[in-house]
Amino acid sequence: MPNETLFSPSPKGPFDPLAQRYASQRFPVYARGGMVNCSSPQAAAAGLEILRRGGNAVDAAVAAAAALTVVEPTANGLGSDAFALVWSEKERRLFGLNASGPAPMLASAERVIADGFAQDGRMPRHGWAPVTVPGAVGAWAALNGRFGRLTLSETLAPAVDYAENGYPCAPNLAAVWRRAFEIYSRRLRGAVFEPWFRCFAPDGRTPRAGELVRLPDHAATLRSIGESRGESFYRGETARKIDAASRADGGYLRFEDLAAYEPSWVEPLRLSYRGCEVCEIPPNGQGIVALLALNILRNFEPGDREDPETCHRQIEAVKMAFADALKVVTDPREMAVDPQSLLDPAYGAALAEKMSGRAQVWTSALPPKSGTVYLCCADGEGNMVSYIQSNYMGFGSGIVVDGTGVALQNRGSDFSLNPADANVLRPGKRSYHTIIPGFLMKDGAPLGPFGVMGGYMQPQGHVQVVTNLLDFGMDPQQALDAPRWQWMRDGRLTVETRFPAPLARALEERGHELSVDPDTTSFGRGQIILRQPNGVLVGGTESRTDSNIACW
Repeated sequence: MPNETLFSPSPKGPFDPLAQRYASQRFPVYARGGMVNCSSPQAAAAGLEILRRGGNAVDAAVAAAAALTVVEPTANGLGSDAFALVWSEKERRLFGLNASGPAPMLASAERVIADGFAQDGRMPRHGWAPVTVPGAVGAWAALNGRFGRLTLSETLAPAVDYAENGYPCAPNLAAVWRRAFEIYSRRLRGAVFEPWFRCFAPDGRTPRAGELVRLPDHAATLRSIGESRGESFYRGETARKIDAASRADGGYLRFEDLAAYEPSWVEPLRLSYRGCEVCEIPPNGQGIVALLALNILRNFEPGDREDPETCHRQIEAVKMAFADALKVVTDPREMAVDPQSLLDPAYGAALAEKMSGRAQVWTSALPPKSGTVYLCCADGEGNMVSYIQSNYMGFGSGIVVDGTGVALQNRGSDFSLNPADANVLRPGKRSYHTIIPGFLMKDGAPLGPFGVMGGYMQPQGHVQVVTNLLDFGMDPQQALDAPRWQWMRDGRLTVETRFPAPLARALEERGHELSVDPDTTSFGRGQIILRQPNGVLVGGTESRTDSNIACW
């Protein structure tokens, strides 16, 4: 268990609310019976409801994840992918679940090019071409089947209720929804995209803050998923509707792709950092980027968070980590290197030796932004879950299967069409994947789940949150509230408006091309739960969006 001084931001003691270093409107939240942290208050409430009904942390995570497809459809949906890290107190072990889906068996780089879908030699972002097999529903069924205490129907009941009876639209949700509608209205008009408009803008506009949102098609599909334990989605009526829509619109996804799908249980990658273990899902996920960066940073003594050299090292370590990952990370069956070899201490030390006091260009291949939801849960028995789910790039592909509410992800847009690239599109292959749940352990025991969603900001957010906790002694809320930076590509760096001006100037003097981005949503949204030595849970939630903690 964590020691008493592990997270001590001031001499007054751990988590002193009066010792906050950065301006915040929130304090950390404490609980004993259970805690659910989500980017939506309704989703957090759904998870808590399941805990109070006798479910465990895994039941709560599935309930919250299902609810998020309804109450935050701007970032995830029934056609999402998912990853999870689960601490089972009964088995005293951390499990990893990879619920990303492969490319359809009809999809290949050659066919995408021949069919005219390529855009400037790259995979398209919208339409059927970038759609891969969605894995989130498979994740719900797998988690429920292995660890759940309630039935899947019971666990999905809050999500069905939100979809059927309605929920009030939150302010941030309304803004993001409207932005997506404006983009889709300009770029995605055509018969193939009309189901999206019928589902998410039936009155010719998106919901305003405070208006009730009802998604009846989602309710029916969620109910059938619960009753069939996910079979209807992959091998039943919903699967046949997805197949029919894909065939009608020239897509590659088929019933056989869905029927063959199963999520994969995987062994988490682990890295020792400042006396703790930082755990991530192995590739095809990009959690290895965060571990690569920390493998470099553990060769330096931590300085103050606002020390220019400390911040410079973090940025350069992230850039070096991306330089490796973007070359080699893909479907693990096709990776040319063993991911564990990249975490060798000697390799981290060698990269640290290459670092100078000036900003350098290690890679420029940083892809676009995306939309994702991250949540974490813990119960009073010791079980803990780190879970992430995404449609990618907001609503994903822009494809909604009419009458189902299933908005399909566009994860295949990250495939390369260059046969020489590690991540080239091939039938049945999983792409480099941005979504990553994180978990902290110490001496073989769980400290707790953490995560920061947001495309290629995610490993950068993981590095900043982990160092905030372990290097700078911040509590979970402060670790999330602290102003963030984001490497974009080449030497370019963006920072939040609250980022310390003297530190920004010092980074510029070191060669970083720095700009201020007022859009806080581009810097990711995170959640953290940690278990104290006395068993009490302490959580932080994202102040940059509609986040909430539900606990008891």
